Amino acid sequence: MTTASEPRWRRLEPDQRREQIFSCAARLFGERPYAVVSTSDIAAEAGVARGLINHYFGTKRELYLAVIRRAVTMPMPMPEREVAGSPHERAHEMVDWFLDMVQSQGKMWLVATSEGIGQDHEVDQIIMEAERKSAERLLDAFEVPSDSAVRPHLNAAVRAFAGMVKAAGREWLLRGELDRAQVHLLLYETLITLLEDVFPKVLDGAVAHR
Repeated sequence: MTTASEPRWRRLEPDQRREQIFSCAARLFGERPYAVVSTSDIAAEAGVARGLINHYFGTKRELYLAVIRRAVTMPMPMPEREVAGSPHERAHEMVDWFLDMVQSQGKMWLVATSEGIGQDHEVDQIIMEAERKSAERLLDAFEVPSDSAVRPHLNAAVRAFAGMVKAAGREWLLRGELDRAQVHLLLYETLITLLEDVFPKVLDGAVAHR
């Protein structure tokens, strides 16, 4: 039997405890500037000894980069519902799933995708890598041939689309100028245009290099 005075960290398995620390860190980094969040703050929020943060994540900087990486990386594997059905159905489900993910990340997603964060080289590299991987996953989901000579160009086109995704997310979550349904419509229709109008022309070589 546990008592009310027993430390909370004893009641969780290591993986659960690690995830709790991670979630608390993400919440604090999303609410406050990085410089003013201390490992003591994170430990207090998670109800653990500060040394446990070092044990699981190393330094505050390493924990911060891990939080950024998760916030901007599309999880794998994608749920089956995202790759089933017609391209229109897949596009609808993928956008819906993505917005669920963004909404769950909340303020941390906004911080991770903020334009001002580009001053941090390590964060910039994490974001670029995540964008390339996410673009590859989208191309795979829509069965774009992996050996296509123009696949790098399509990846770049998806990454350009990702820029609009970030802007739309800020209009929704930060400024409140768009609601979720409007963001869904905007992203869905743009994705369909990419799939039906842009990708075929690039794959067929109809777009000349300039």
